[in-house]
Amino acid sequence: MTNEPSTIPQFDLSHIDLSLTGMTCAACANRIEKKLNKLDGVTATVNYATEKANVHFDPAKVGTDALVSAIESIGYGALLPTPEGDAADTDAAAAHLTDLRRRLVVACVLGFPVLVVSMASSLQFRGWQWVALALATPVAAWSAWPFHRAAWRNLQQADASMDTLVSVGVIAAWGYSVYALVATSAGDLGMKMAMTLVPERGAKDHLYLEVASTTVALILLGRYFEARAKRRAGGALRALLALGANEASVLQADGSERTVPVAQLRVGDRFVVRPGERIGADGVVEDGASAVDMSLVTGESVPVEVAEGDGVTGATINTHGRLVVRATRVGSDTALAQMARLVEAAQSGKAPVQRLADRVAGVFVPVVITLAVGTLGFWFARTGVFTEAITPAVAVLIIACPCALGLATPTALLVGTGRGAQLGILIKGPEVLESTQWVDTIVLDKTGTVTTGRMSLVGEPDTALLALAAAVEQASEHPIAKAVVNAAVERGLSLPPVSEFTAEAGVGAHGLVAGQRVSVRRAAEHEVPAGSDGHTVVSVYIDGAFRGTLAVADTVKPNSAVAIERFRRLGLRPMLVTGDNESTARAVAHEVGIKPENVVAGVLPHQKVEVVQRLQAEGRVVAMVGDGVNDAAALAAANLGIAMGSGTDVAIEASDLTLLRADLPSAADAIRLSRRTLGVIKGNLFWAFAYNVAAIPLAMSWKLSPVVAGAAMAFSSVFVVSNSLRLFGFRPHRDH
Repeated sequence: MTNEPSTIPQFDLSHIDLSLTGMTCAACANRIEKKLNKLDGVTATVNYATEKANVHFDPAKVGTDALVSAIESIGYGALLPTPEGDAADTDAAAAHLTDLRRRLVVACVLGFPVLVVSMASSLQFRGWQWVALALATPVAAWSAWPFHRAAWRNLQQADASMDTLVSVGVIAAWGYSVYALVATSAGDLGMKMAMTLVPERGAKDHLYLEVASTTVALILLGRYFEARAKRRAGGALRALLALGANEASVLQADGSERTVPVAQLRVGDRFVVRPGERIGADGVVEDGASAVDMSLVTGESVPVEVAEGDGVTGATINTHGRLVVRATRVGSDTALAQMARLVEAAQSGKAPVQRLADRVAGVFVPVVITLAVGTLGFWFARTGVFTEAITPAVAVLIIACPCALGLATPTALLVGTGRGAQLGILIKGPEVLESTQWVDTIVLDKTGTVTTGRMSLVGEPDTALLALAAAVEQASEHPIAKAVVNAAVERGLSLPPVSEFTAEAGVGAHGLVAGQRVSVRRAAEHEVPAGSDGHTVVSVYIDGAFRGTLAVADTVKPNSAVAIERFRRLGLRPMLVTGDNESTARAVAHEVGIKPENVVAGVLPHQKVEVVQRLQAEGRVVAMVGDGVNDAAALAAANLGIAMGSGTDVAIEASDLTLLRADLPSAADAIRLSRRTLGVIKGNLFWAFAYNVAAIPLAMSWKLSPVVAGAAMAFSSVFVVSNSLRLFGFRPHRDH
């Protein structure tokens, strides 16, 4: 008997995904992962980006209560999965964002007056320092509480992060200011504080309240932008599962129908699917014939003809005709559920966002604190005056305080994503920028991406023949019929009425038009004219005699060839992956300039994922462009997923980049913008570190006033922001 609590019997006791709370950096994820893996019988991986812990464990050795307790013992929180899904995760993320926003608002409203009055001696009225203390104290205490809490947690674990440095810097600046106000002449009414480059020996009228409040406000600003940009990992899954049918009409033994929720379907149940309805579960057709829109699974615009004995997939759409289906797979066994698991597995494997500051914090922070303490000891031993020794020590902590580091990524991301939105490009998070840097292969879905996704007539057929065929097809709901009718309407042809109309699923349509019996059916092999590769051909018969053919096709977008050339200029190898047949795929590839060896045809959704994974196994960094549900798993599995905004919500949620326009060349602009934004981030990080490293020796040698250090810190943030603003100058190519 295990110690597994009975509250969650519905979950596999050997595997569980825990939702984590309280993480502030990648170091936190590493700390939780190490703690879990120390437990007997546990193997765990923690993803900071998704805030999930994927845990495999032996229920005979450890239960979920022990897993949660282990995480809580090092100062973090963990939530067990619930039958309701990700609602708890969503609520927790929303609460965290709200808390950050409140702390940021308080820090900005109270801290700005402190900064202004401290930097401009002309504005320092009688007793200003005590007003500044009253304003700065809530910022240093309440607004900065997340940093203090994290620092205490780090101390308990004998560890350090940037949170530690922020907390120590804020406490040192505020604490020394309070000491100066109470124990020195700095608290005298009428005191004026001047900014000096080099601190004066023995000066007792320096306060650093503006340093404490400004540091907190700037760091919180960065954290807030970061939290807003973070991917909600469950979004794709919720959108995908929402596509399924809600109800099914189950046939009873007496022939009557009973409407039940899809969740209540069982294997072997027979249910009715009427025209326009989604199929409730995977199954086999027992009665009826129709064309099923399989674009959910294959991505292709031409429906698949089904009849008795054919298999159908749940959540696909019955276009016409009544079907009776016997359920063979229900619930979590359906193809839709399997696609959801594919998306979940691929998305949970996303690499964490680039966090250079966190990777160096384990070395940088202890070194800075050691230098500050060493500076304090050195000058105290030399001068014997604590108030003098504390000045360079505080300057070291302040000049090293990483507010610019905290802003480096979010400000560039904010400007880059804002400019992208103006151009119809949505960048979802910082991890996207990392991916674009190394991408060398771009995999393109065909339908809706390279092509329009809509069937249209090819060529210029005989108008009389087209009018007769359209007259019959206007009574049909089949996509091929719609393409024929639309072509006739666009040409201004008059369509005579049809009578005695009949439609044979998988064969064609028949009717009496102007006294002639007209039949439009799938062309036999010998009737297909030469040069029809990639086209769907139908034959037209009048009074039983063959009179000609009509060809329809999913037409290539006019700018797709431009996009392919653009990808090559960026150093990318374009590939076409589609569920369509080989001849059609090769015809489309030839038209847009993709080499035949880079075409993969006849693949299902899981096979698209396999194509991406095979390329990755070969050492390639893969971008995937698609628009359909069938592309969602591949978009999530790729190093960079790019969704066409004209496609489904599932594809958009599973992707990293979304193109609001169905414009393939804008995918090249998206990659260019992402790479440009990443370059700005790297520049921001370099200069943030450079100024820290260069100024620390000045502070240690009593050559840098803490006030000036605070100003330099603020200037570094101004530089980061102004450098990021250059991204507004990004321009897309105009040759398409």
